Amino acid sequence: MSVVKSSLSEADLKTVGNALQGALVDLVDLSLVAKQVHWNVVGPRFRSVHLQLDEVVLTARQHSDVVAERASAVGVNPDGRAASVASGSAIGDVPSGWIKDVDAVKILVDALGAVIARMRERIEATDEPDPVTQDILIGLTADLEKHAWMFQAESA
Repeated sequence: MSVVKSSLSEADLKTVGNALQGALVDLVDLSLVAKQVHWNVVGPRFRSVHLQLDEVVLTARQHSDVVAERASAVGVNPDGRAASVASGSAIGDVPSGWIKDVDAVKILVDALGAVIARMRERIEATDEPDPVTQDILIGLTADLEKHAWMFQAESA
């Protein structure tokens, strides 16, 4: 049952819905991974990495809300449940326990890289079916790429 009628065709809605759902899952998981690393990072660069991780969490949470609301606006039910996030995310597992600052940076570089690669695929997929969704994905990818740059600079 859909209470929201979409202006998109069924085929376009399927493409856009998949892109938005995938983006939502990746963003929710990115926020969780960054927060988990934030709580467990240790080392000489603790403070700077700790604060940088909170910036990623904030970005991911803000964009996940925008993505979920866009999905709702076009008639797609956003699904951010734990099981959906766990089964659909591009991000690998985070080790348990304390995480050295250099390892924390690597974890975030890898996580951001995985999410950005999938966001770029979604940008391409939504080009024709829905430029509005594509614009949202472009903006959030730019923000994620900025974080990726900063974490890569940490490990240079």
